[in-house]
Amino acid sequence: MLGKVATHEFAMGGPSFDLPWPAARNPWNPAHFTGGSSSGTGAAVAAGLALGGTGSDTGGSIRSPASFCGLAGIKPTYGLVSRAGILPLAFSLDHAGPMAWTAEDCAILLQAMAGHDPADPASADRPAADYRAALGGAVKGLRIGLVRHFYEADNPANAATRGAIEAAVQTLEGLGCSLRELKLSPLAEWAGCGVTIMLAEAYAIHEDNLRRRFTDYGEFFRDRMALAGLLTAADYVQALRRRRELIAEFDRAMAELDLVITAAAPSEAPPIEAVGKFAILERPMLTMPFNVTGSPAMSVCCGFTEAGLPLALQIVGRRFDDATVLRLAHAYERATPWRGRRPSL
Repeated sequence: MLGKVATHEFAMGGPSFDLPWPAARNPWNPAHFTGGSSSGTGAAVAAGLALGGTGSDTGGSIRSPASFCGLAGIKPTYGLVSRAGILPLAFSLDHAGPMAWTAEDCAILLQAMAGHDPADPASADRPAADYRAALGGAVKGLRIGLVRHFYEADNPANAATRGAIEAAVQTLEGLGCSLRELKLSPLAEWAGCGVTIMLAEAYAIHEDNLRRRFTDYGEFFRDRMALAGLLTAADYVQALRRRRELIAEFDRAMAELDLVITAAAPSEAPPIEAVGKFAILERPMLTMPFNVTGSPAMSVCCGFTEAGLPLALQIVGRRFDDATVLRLAHAYERATPWRGRRPSL
């Protein structure tokens, strides 16, 4: 291990400016946000300081920094990678996974990380696939659902993002993939379900310290947790009930598909000073649906704005079919020029 990098406070309190260490900055433009919570890994890999790194993802904390920093980052299937040794944010939504410059590097890292671990009660007792070997498989004929309404109507993306996704669709069709539009429940329902579970479970972990040491937390984290303290047991139970329904809906959709694609973020990285304390409540997160389902979900760079900030595509698969997600990401990267562009440092 090269060392430790920054993360948001307890994987949710950032970007914070009242902590003893500075917030990570985006190598493509230091005035802009890295995404979080795995902010330091995003910055370090994008800057070329590390070939790859690890992150945790409860609502998008691998895919958000991967998208804003122009990386490949995969949230594996829930239970595929052990979380032993990671301080939980939300037990039923937390994932651990790799971030790197390419999908191939992510496959190499995931190969080392995946596998059963009795130290994690949620660890899946099943063998991991050979993710790197699977990259060489064909993508021609893959059936892909495009969830367009997530980023066109439910959380409207900017013109640059919409254009980059359309260009990515054309590239995938050129590789022989079969694409069709997929309609799911509104993004707000997925995000509302996931955020309620995340906040309730995080509050349960931190309640004692919040009561005794409230001001020892940074402002962003403690105020988000204060909001979580207003949730009721009924709110949590209803979110769990709705989660089962949403998982069943997604499973039905995937019965006739191999993969799903949508935007990873509605825009390029915003200015770091413009990220609000309650940003996760202002617009529904495009990444949260796949923490709710536990599906493998990956962010890959799909272009740049005129100002040179990265844009990202999200690729999602069936549970425990992480290999197909990586295979499509690898094929897309090889068919596009984006991996040849680096930030000027």
